Amino acid sequence: MTVAALAERDGRFLLVQERVAGQSVLNQPAGHLEDNESLFAAVIRETREETGWQFEPDRITGIYRWREPVGGQTYIRVAFAGQLLAHDAEAELDEGIECALWLTPAELEQQQASLRSPLVLLCIRDYLDGARYPLDLLNDIE
Repeated sequence: MTVAALAERDGRFLLVQERVAGQSVLNQPAGHLEDNESLFAAVIRETREETGWQFEPDRITGIYRWREPVGGQTYIRVAFAGQLLAHDAEAELDEGIECALWLTPAELEQQQASLRSPLVLLCIRDYLDGARYPLDLLNDIE
């Protein structure tokens, strides 16, 4: 299970450039759940660790299943839209993260070969098409 953050400012989306298997790729701030962590807490943590931004999710934009064509691993991704509250420019970013950057959807379209997965652009397209679901769609049962 993975989470991803969608944060837009002035028509640009917060992304990370990261090194995966020796290649530099683009992705939303995203990652896997840790043990006993809620999806909500995971997207806040991953965004902070990968970009230095404090992220406040306010909507779910989609739940996606994607099977990697090469390795065959299947991922379930929950994408959250939200606001960025504060930025720690001195934050040490996660291993493999080269930088955080802001790109327009058109710029991402031109760089499709550099996307970590097709989910990156699909999540943004769904967001731009108005996909918004309440956070209470998710329930944590202890």
